[in-house]
Amino acid sequence: MKRVYGVIGIKAKMANWNADFTGRPKSTSNGDIFGSDKALKYPMKKMWEAEGKKVLFIKSWKPEVCGKDKKINPKNIIERYEELFGEITKKTPTDEVLINLFHAIDVKNFGATFAPKEVNQSISITGAVQFGQGFNKFEDTNVEVQDILSPFQDKACANQSTLGTKITVDEAHYFYGFSINPKNYDEYKEILGSEFEGYTKEDYEAFKKVALTSATAYSTNSKFGCENEFALFVECNDDECYLPDLSEYIEFDSDTRSVDLSKVEELVGDKGDIEVHSNPYKLKVITTKTHKNIFTGEVIA
Repeated sequence: MKRVYGVIGIKAKMANWNADFTGRPKSTSNGDIFGSDKALKYPMKKMWEAEGKKVLFIKSWKPEVCGKDKKINPKNIIERYEELFGEITKKTPTDEVLINLFHAIDVKNFGATFAPKEVNQSISITGAVQFGQGFNKFEDTNVEVQDILSPFQDKACANQSTLGTKITVDEAHYFYGFSINPKNYDEYKEILGSEFEGYTKEDYEAFKKVALTSATAYSTNSKFGCENEFALFVECNDDECYLPDLSEYIEFDSDTRSVDLSKVEELVGDKGDIEVHSNPYKLKVITTKTHKNIFTGEVIA
């Protein structure tokens, strides 16, 4: 398959799509709110995991005795690998490890660094799918801080229970640019031969599914109110198609909640086929290209 470029749009309504370590929405030094690529990849991984696919780089747990205490702790990378693929030792061939890594759908898409010293492996895979940071294009975003009363005291003899906070944005619209370059895996196709097909059309379709639905499907306390509202895919016509971060060329009108794709369409020209998905009930999209309902897949007239 050829290169793919695109944009994924996430809406947050009274929710916190990506918090920093203080609990506030992640922002740059000049106050621009954004979401990291990790915030977008995580619900994708959770959706793949729920579908029964192998996902390597996601937290899983084990009971562990630490001194006199028995705790529930995260597994290390070798334990997670062995949970999915079986035993690994210093004698395990690197090509076998590579094949197993590519059988994990998150590695197949996003790449991996797998370098546990205990098994003498040092593998770095640049993923076919690369994301930029998702900047909020809504101009009137406010950060809301809510006090929450806990039902429990935090120290002996306290006659009041503790207070906590929940921090959200009232409304934000994040737009992530991405690219998919199947040629990133050409060297592995040469090394592994017929055992590895590279990044295939089936891999792309699996990515496309979670790109359209995973944020909506992933509902935690802070993420309820976050949903997929927009997606743009540009499937290139040939190998000479090189495009910049398309999220930079999307114009978002905060008053009308509308997305204008005129600059994107002009930039792409005849280099590739554009497909657009959006929430037609909450977002207006100005485009001349194929436009589908992000929830139903039906073409919007």
